[in-house]
Amino acid sequence: MDGEEQSDSSLRAIAIVVLCCGAVKMLHLMGVISVEDKVDDDLEMTMVCHRPEGLGQLEALTNFNKRELQVLYRGFKNECPSGVVNEDTFKQIYSQFFPHGDASPYAHYLFNAFDTEHSGSIKFEDFVTALSILLRGSVREKLQWTFNLYDINHDGYINKEEMTDIVRAIYDMMGKYTYPALKNDSHKQHVEAFFRKMDKNRDGVVTLDEFILSCQEDENIMRSLQLFENVI
Repeated sequence: MDGEEQSDSSLRAIAIVVLCCGAVKMLHLMGVISVEDKVDDDLEMTMVCHRPEGLGQLEALTNFNKRELQVLYRGFKNECPSGVVNEDTFKQIYSQFFPHGDASPYAHYLFNAFDTEHSGSIKFEDFVTALSILLRGSVREKLQWTFNLYDINHDGYINKEEMTDIVRAIYDMMGKYTYPALKNDSHKQHVEAFFRKMDKNRDGVVTLDEFILSCQEDENIMRSLQLFENVI
């Protein structure tokens, strides 16, 4: 693997770490990772605009048990008393994790990935379902979720324009701590390296199967997928 390919592999691994790290930091901000051990029979309800689904139903849909869901809901409720998060609020929360850069573009793409119903807001169910995949899903589930994040127009393919937008957003978010240092043509170089590795049939787009296969062949990416499995 030459220097450019190593750099591109590292960037993809960084992207996954940033994705999971952001989710973990959001849990810390909400007080989820260090909470008192208190269990209720069902989700504690409060006067909110949106009331989540029952605990049993969410337990069946996710990889979290009842206690973990209770803790997650308390943290979500503390940060989002209305029961939903709009994009502006999501960006404000996410920007706290990356104070040396501009996290807004990446937070926009991440918000859209959480907002699977394209309603303009994230409910607790949306949040906990995505978190379940990112932290405890299978390798394929995690990679499919990441693919959907990169597939900005949701047509089932990642094209060069979409990948360029994602790479730029990652660099913007990391700010002055970006390594390697950003050059004028860095976006193009990383995108070209990405497609050389992942576009197996050279048709100019990356499919889900191509993305998963290429990631599974990359040790850095596979290690990054395992970093946050036991944070809750």
